[in-house]
Amino acid sequence: MKIKHIFYLLAAIVVLQSCEDFLDIKPKNYGIPVNNTSSDSVLYKTASEAEAALGGTYADFKNEYFELDYFVNGDAQADDAYAGADNPDNFQIDDYKIIATNRNVSRDWVYLYSTIGKANRVVNNVPKVIDPALTAGRKTEMVAEASFIRAFCYFHIVQLWGDAPLQLKDLKSLSPETLPEVYEQVFPPKASTGEIYAQIILDLETAAAGAPATAVHKGFATKGAANALLAKVYATQEPHDWEKVNDYCQAVMDGGYSLLPEYDHLWDNEHENSAESIFEVNYFGGSVDHNWGTQMFRGLDWKKFNVPTNDLVAAFDAEGDAIRKNSSIVFLDVTGKWSDNHWPQNHYPFLNKYRYFVSPSDQNYIFIRLADIMLLKAEALNELGDLPGAKSLVDQIRARVDLNPTPANSKEAMRLAIEKERRLELAFEGHRWFDLRRTGRAIPVINAVKDGSGASLGYNLTETRLVWPVPQAELDKNVNLSQNPGY
Repeated sequence: MKIKHIFYLLAAIVVLQSCEDFLDIKPKNYGIPVNNTSSDSVLYKTASEAEAALGGTYADFKNEYFELDYFVNGDAQADDAYAGADNPDNFQIDDYKIIATNRNVSRDWVYLYSTIGKANRVVNNVPKVIDPALTAGRKTEMVAEASFIRAFCYFHIVQLWGDAPLQLKDLKSLSPETLPEVYEQVFPPKASTGEIYAQIILDLETAAAGAPATAVHKGFATKGAANALLAKVYATQEPHDWEKVNDYCQAVMDGGYSLLPEYDHLWDNEHENSAESIFEVNYFGGSVDHNWGTQMFRGLDWKKFNVPTNDLVAAFDAEGDAIRKNSSIVFLDVTGKWSDNHWPQNHYPFLNKYRYFVSPSDQNYIFIRLADIMLLKAEALNELGDLPGAKSLVDQIRARVDLNPTPANSKEAMRLAIEKERRLELAFEGHRWFDLRRTGRAIPVINAVKDGSGASLGYNLTETRLVWPVPQAELDKNVNLSQNPGY
């Protein structure tokens, strides 16, 4: 144990003796929420306290990670969007030149582990609540919902960083006697990717078994959301388990969801929490509960983030996909406002899915929806040798936007057809980068991307750049962490 780390912990013990809430100390320094309660005490005394803790965990879906960085990481890190704006940290992500002091990388680490810490407290402490107002059934639901949130966050962590700390406990006391255990919790080593995936699956199985089938809106974890995320996890974890992907996708499709008849209804702010939505962050407007993230992608007051790429526009045009293109991208005149290397000022693109951007915006974000799961099932069926079954699902998605059936007539052709269909269907929903990574297509696709004139953009994506560096600030604080290769 490093001397300076012992000093940090002993100093915390001294402060703890004169401070009622240790939460004021550690999260700011380490991104690891810690509670100042004795090991034999009950953290939540009443049902309302427990519900408030779960509500606070859900509230993190409205932080900067999920309102902005979620889309930068999924779309600007891929070939669907340029970084836009003027943030050098975003440029590093867009150009695959991230360094360990990148501020986006550092804050995303802290955001995700902070939410995990909140979920841990619910998972570990709600079963101990003795208030009879909190029934056994509701306790099961709350643990299931918190387990879903924890799995959701770890799924992002393992895809972004690979090996990473796996924290499942909330620290409840700090004293010289508990120093060895506390040390391992506050300065955790990395767990392997396999260990993290195993925990994600365990959490999602808990969620699928215990979460309610429906909720007041799609912003809460349900059995359908857990099954959908399990399908995505099994399609991402190596080796892929296509049988399980198929089974969990089918469970979702049997769960009462259906495609909206009009693609644009997903984005018109009049059909929120629809039959197609599986997990959706709800905003209600006003000064307290508005979606400020929409202002990051659309507006004429300053140059926005996530500018649609020439390559994506060309993909829509080559497919004759006017419906999804118009729902996803809008071209405006920005003459005299700013210039751009990729687009002329009089024909400048913005994201159009998040079109209700005037503050205070009440537009929701849809994170998981049925079309995503149908295309994932098509992928599983294709890998399992059921080409007609895969084709049927792809054609259902295409029919909604008035496109002819896919001409793909072999496993290899269908792989590419599904890849293209997912790109056009799910553009700017944060999926593209992770799709390319899990299918092993990121390096060849990204390094072949061209600009509007057909010239190479010169990307040099390599195997080591498929994961992010561990933030330097975390390495400086935790001797048990090691940097990822290549950084």
